[in-house]
Amino acid sequence: MSIKLQVNGQVKTVDVEADTPLLWVLRDELMLTGSKFGCGMAQCGACTVHINGIAQRSCVLPVSAAENMQITTIEGVAGKEAQAIQQAWQALDVPQCGYCQSGQVMSAVSLLKTTPKPSDADIDQAMAGNVCRCATYARIRQAIHQAADTMEA
Repeated sequence: MSIKLQVNGQVKTVDVEADTPLLWVLRDELMLTGSKFGCGMAQCGACTVHINGIAQRSCVLPVSAAENMQITTIEGVAGKEAQAIQQAWQALDVPQCGYCQSGQVMSAVSLLKTTPKPSDADIDQAMAGNVCRCATYARIRQAIHQAADTMEA
């Protein structure tokens, strides 16, 4: 089946089964490998992308459900929120192994777009579906606060 997707500002047509998870289309068909496979059940957040600006898990989303929607992957995330998050992540040396970080960044960017000055509770709620096996949660929270402060300044 031919499916038209809008990925990182570009229109792409893929020939896949309608029920193929978006993650596999991004990784295997479009070679956008920043989004990772973690659990395949939308529980770990490694596959997080933005669909029409909202953080969603791509491992369980059928590609047909994303047709004609704006899909943004870690390779295409941009804007003041993304820049502030990326700078804070680097300044605070957030990643350890790095495997979960694309999902963490995508969730953090989505949070700052909706809540420019998040509380700890806001951060906990927005990031709850992102698992970090290295347990860098304290640095992630600190980086989100730093990014929010940078955007406010």
